[in-house]
This record gives sequence, C-alpha cells and structure tokens, in this order.
Amino acid sequence: MTSWLLLAEAGAPEGGLFDLDATLPLMVIQVVFLTFILNALFFRPIGKTVEDREGYISISRADAKQKLAQVERLETQLTEQLRGARQQSQHLITEAEQEVDRLYREALAMAQAEANTVREKSRQEIEIQKAAATQSLQVEADRLSNLIVDRLLASR
Repeated sequence: MTSWLLLAEAGAPEGGLFDLDATLPLMVIQVVFLTFILNALFFRPIGKTVEDREGYISISRADAKQKLAQVERLETQLTEQLRGARQQSQHLITEAEQEVDRLYREALAMAQAEANTVREKSRQEIEIQKAAATQSLQVEADRLSNLIVDRLLASR
C-alpha cells in the first residue's frame, strides 16, 4: 500500500484527458468501502422493511381474496335461502288465500242455508196465519151472511 502512495505522490504529467495515477485505486477502495457501509447501515434494514411490507401485503391480499371468496359463498347461500323463503312464503300465501276462500264459501253457504230455513219458516208461519185469517174471515163472513139473511127474512 505504501508503494501506491509513493506513486500517488510522484509527479505525473498533467494535462491529459485521463490521469491514471494512484488516486484511482484509492477511489475504488473508498467506493467499495462506502458501498459496504451503506449496504450494512441503510440498504439492508430498508430492504428488510420493504420485504416485510411486501410479505404483509401479499398475506393481506391472500386473506382478502379468501374472505372475498367466503363472502361470495355466503352471499350465494343467502340468496338461495332467500329464494327458498320467498317460494315458501308465496306457497303459504296461496294456501292461506285458498283456505280463506274455502271458509268464505262455507260461511256463505251456511248463511244462505240459514236464510233459506228462516225464509221457509217465515213462509210457513205466514201460510198458517193466512189460513187462520182466512178461516176467521170465513167464519165472520158466514156469520155476517147469516145475519143478513136473517134480517132479510125477518123483514119480509
């Protein structure tokens, strides 16, 4: 190393495009040394941090994809359950409407039958009262006619 320093001190002709003297190897050594120092102090920790972040991002991305797939699966299942529930509720509504219609028809039939029964009883009562009134009027008419005949015969 001393020989290089002596060469660096020796006078070299100046003025050329490139001066090749002992400073070139010294600069190369400094650059290599600084590269190792910078690599050890700055680039490795920053590289490790970047790699950790990339690992975290890739893990987070994989988790997100997995959760997204799970959400899509659950969404599909819930859609199917909702479709089934809608069909079941539609079926129940149809059955309820049919049951209400059947009960309405039964109630209407019972009401009509009861109305017919009441009407028939009323007609029979009216017939009985009509017959009684006719009988009463017949008796009264016979009595009045007998009275008229008796008066006519008595006045002659």
